[in-house]
Amino acid sequence: DDNETEIHGEYILDVLNSFGKHAFERICRRDKQPCHYAQHFHGSAARKYQPCYLPDVAGRIFCKGAAFLHGSKQFAYDAAAERNGVAHRAADNERNTGIYLQHGAVDVETFGKVQLHKIKVEGKDEVAKKIFYTALYHTMIAPSEFCDANGDYRGADGEVHSNPGHKTYTTYSLWDTYRAAMPLLTIFQPERMSEMVNTMLNICDEQGRLPVWHLWGCETDCMVGNPGVISVADAVVKGVEGVDMERAFEAVKRTSMHPGRGNGERMEYGYIPTDKMHEAVAKDMEFAIADGAAAAAARALGKNADAQYFEERSHSYRNYFDPTTGFIRGLDSRREWRTPFDPYFSSHGNGDYCEGNAWQYTWLVPQDVEGLVGCYGSRSKTIEKLDSLFAVSSDITGENASPDISGLIGQYAHGNEPSHHITYLYTMLGEPWKSADRVREVLSVLYHDREDGLSGNEDVGQMSAWYIMSAMGIYEVEPAGGRYWFGSPIFDEVTLKVAGGEFRIVAENNSAENRYIQRVWLNGAEHALPYLTHEELVRGGELRFEMGAEPALWY
Repeated sequence: DDNETEIHGEYILDVLNSFGKHAFERICRRDKQPCHYAQHFHGSAARKYQPCYLPDVAGRIFCKGAAFLHGSKQFAYDAAAERNGVAHRAADNERNTGIYLQHGAVDVETFGKVQLHKIKVEGKDEVAKKIFYTALYHTMIAPSEFCDANGDYRGADGEVHSNPGHKTYTTYSLWDTYRAAMPLLTIFQPERMSEMVNTMLNICDEQGRLPVWHLWGCETDCMVGNPGVISVADAVVKGVEGVDMERAFEAVKRTSMHPGRGNGERMEYGYIPTDKMHEAVAKDMEFAIADGAAAAAARALGKNADAQYFEERSHSYRNYFDPTTGFIRGLDSRREWRTPFDPYFSSHGNGDYCEGNAWQYTWLVPQDVEGLVGCYGSRSKTIEKLDSLFAVSSDITGENASPDISGLIGQYAHGNEPSHHITYLYTMLGEPWKSADRVREVLSVLYHDREDGLSGNEDVGQMSAWYIMSAMGIYEVEPAGGRYWFGSPIFDEVTLKVAGGEFRIVAENNSAENRYIQRVWLNGAEHALPYLTHEELVRGGELRFEMGAEPALWY
């Protein structure tokens, strides 16, 4: 309403004024250079696209021509869709598209008044509020609508398809966004999430497997694993309305059994040997996470045999655990370790890891934390190793070290996605005060309110989604787990508009010093658990934290 808009208008207008004109450039690059993702992915086909785009409230992508100015009355024709062959076959369809473009600035205003107000934060830290609402804007730029005004779209099979009954999307940076950005949209934009998931199911029908990194309706196969499996499985576990659960699980299973991208070698050996392909460890570990998500979806649908199969396969990472070094380490087809071994070593694109090293990948098992504890032999030994991650040198060795290893605290690399869940492992291991310390450190040191306020690539909203979830005090560690683990909320109160009405998160006595959770109440009853379920959150209600200056264990 108008009153609400006035209260938070300062932060929202700051976001829109700062990021509206060149939002898509900034979402992809931190160095103020134009984004050339489209040219990069389609260069071999000699498809040259304009480098700059303006996204609107719903994530639509408009080609930014030379005369395109934010807020002006000059708008380029929808050339992006035209380049991809989506013909505007009907005259009224073309007319409607033109009308829509003429009202682009009005849509941005609607965005500010409606979408950003779905989450309202209260507290004394004005900078944190600016960062929060800027981050929230970033998370809603993609996935991007990829259909005509009448709903028709060009599919992954190259054919033009009639309106499927929902909007069609592209720009699925799923290796990044399955971790926090997609779960965040499931919370406060469930109506869009059903459309996104149904688009992914259509993509599966059209190309034979769920998307990995879909851009402009084309599969780029950028990054590793089966991230599309994770996002669709998450929708199954959370019961996203408007999604055919049986069809969704069939897509999950079909993709999980597809032999491409290293999965065939994995099914043959039980893991991916390092002498069979580059980045073998990373590929296997991401496949294992997807298998854990597939198992969760199968359990949710009562498919016990499938659940058991995928859960067992999700343990494949254990083959790489070297008890003599305490690290995840490359293993070849003869089951011989990568030698010599240096956990600080990185070789971008042709090593055992993807955009990381052994320090970061040792912790990439959010689907099986108890299994990792078993590898170390006890929780105390696991925590001791985890402590060292944040305390060791931040040096990265190797002449071709990955530039994506950034935002370092010790060897914890917040600037890239494989590390994003790690700070919450302390809560899962029974020492939540250490999660509070590290989460608060990341929130205050590795984010700020200037143009270079991120410690790594935004990765289509994931870096910002981590901030939003963590600032509220919750984070989904286990992909498709349906649980949000507690860290340390930085705002006194957060109000989310959810399916069941409103959900409030209140932090009593909250401050930089009082960062430790002492006790928790859910809807007035004491809550002796370190997490909140998705069902409890979207039903509406109140989560209340009592904060204090001393470490405490309430569960």
